[in-house]
Amino acid sequence: MTEEFATGILICGAGAAGLTLAIELARRGVPFRLIDKIDAPFPGSRGKGVQPRTLEIFEDLGIIDRIAAIGDPYPPQRQYRADGSHADSPIIETHGLTPAEPWQAPLMVPQFLTEAVMRDRLAELGHRAEFGCELIGFDQDDTGVTARLRRHGGEETIRVRYLVGTDGGRSVVRHALDIGFPGKTLGIRAVAADVMLTGLGRDAWHRFGEGSMERQIAICPLAGTELFQIQAPIPLEGEVDLSAEGLSAMVADRTGRDDIRVHSVSWASAYGMNARLADHYRVGRVFLAGDAAHIHPPTGGQGLNTSIQDAYNLGWKLAAVIAGAPDALLDSYEEERRPIAAEMLGLSTRLLDAAKRGDIRRGRDVQQLDLGYPNSSLALEKPVRGGDLVAGDRAPDAPIRGAAGHPLRLFDLLRGTHWTLIGHDVDRALMPPRAGLHIHSLGSRGDIIDDGCHLRDAYALAAGEWVLIRPDGYVGAIVSTAEIGALEAYCRAVGLQGCPKNRINRTSAANTPASTGTALPDPRRTMIQDAAMPSSTDAPIRT
Repeated sequence: MTEEFATGILICGAGAAGLTLAIELARRGVPFRLIDKIDAPFPGSRGKGVQPRTLEIFEDLGIIDRIAAIGDPYPPQRQYRADGSHADSPIIETHGLTPAEPWQAPLMVPQFLTEAVMRDRLAELGHRAEFGCELIGFDQDDTGVTARLRRHGGEETIRVRYLVGTDGGRSVVRHALDIGFPGKTLGIRAVAADVMLTGLGRDAWHRFGEGSMERQIAICPLAGTELFQIQAPIPLEGEVDLSAEGLSAMVADRTGRDDIRVHSVSWASAYGMNARLADHYRVGRVFLAGDAAHIHPPTGGQGLNTSIQDAYNLGWKLAAVIAGAPDALLDSYEEERRPIAAEMLGLSTRLLDAAKRGDIRRGRDVQQLDLGYPNSSLALEKPVRGGDLVAGDRAPDAPIRGAAGHPLRLFDLLRGTHWTLIGHDVDRALMPPRAGLHIHSLGSRGDIIDDGCHLRDAYALAAGEWVLIRPDGYVGAIVSTAEIGALEAYCRAVGLQGCPKNRINRTSAANTPASTGTALPDPRRTMIQDAAMPSSTDAPIRT
């Protein structure tokens, strides 16, 4: 017997994480609804730094040029001394360009502009967020989630396969699941305000009162706008006047200048800083992503980026399972992303301590290019490799050309919703074509040519080796031809069968079982046992 669903996935929260997940599902033709209880898009810029790894994701999503058009490199910081003099210094520590990393410095883009670009991309894919639609409750069972929504004073009950909470630090979804959110309150309260002001130039990030938590204030021009953002620590208790007049008085008091005037306030918030991490990212058919799963101090620009990358990791896995991949694939989401968030919480907290001392310089550690999943159950090496690149690492870029002669980047081949398999001097016939997998080869009669050896240097591929790159741009497997059976078993474990699977919205399939909480079997073990993991198929969706 089949079961009907109103849609495939309900995404609760239409910020950066929810929009990323929605775009990923839309690109794959997975039905979903994206809702948010607020009546209009968030107007502020809690996050304004887009790190290089996120820029790579935006390139894959098809929005990188739009983001680059409205963003700017970080300006230098201008530190003012008590006598009124100042000194400029760079905020971002740069390193030399390499072909493997096309983006090597963050862009400053206010969050509301980033999300506007993402909403436009989602609209191009035929979808829009539903603002003013609130999740008021849900129940789940082995086959789906029953969600209760409130909109325009009326209530609606819908049945979906999965629910994803991208609804922020006060997540309704997390609270309903009774998932612990341990961590600590950092004992710092601050103001962030996007304002129109006069009296300062837009060529620097202006900083006054460094080293004093009572006197510190930073005023930064927001790229792509005429706004500035004011940031300042404030007392833990008491009311704060966030009007233009109140903020002008704060600026005058902390800078000692009366020529800097706030004329209007676009958005402002007084908030306490926390560092917290959810105990779990998944309970059955319900997931957490973004601030619902982790909250950071704003130092280092990690929160927004980590949230986007949560959704980018989860999106392809949800789509794969709905299309027939084993449900256990979804357990790898928490396995991979929760340790990353823990690491980023530690980094943000260390940077906060440095900022208290007036040091806001940022190095490679904030760029998220070195983060990966080498300990994931989805990382396979046969035989085990040494060297700089291992399974689970971010897949490097490389300049190449096609056999027809035109220049390409490896990222051109990776762009899209598919897996990518590259073999070096291999027999292509050993890996038959299949839906969702693009196969390329280097060497004799290969369709890609590595004139500068950039690809071979980056991946350290020997003759007869294959590298399988995931849809989210991480290395899934590196195997030798002698271990091709392990690669086939891996493909079965992630839903890349030897023949096309039924499409997502076909109506003649059974229900997907809920997670049993077991980890995804190691593809090597699957090969040894010569037993494929059970796959799931779909029930019909009403549209």
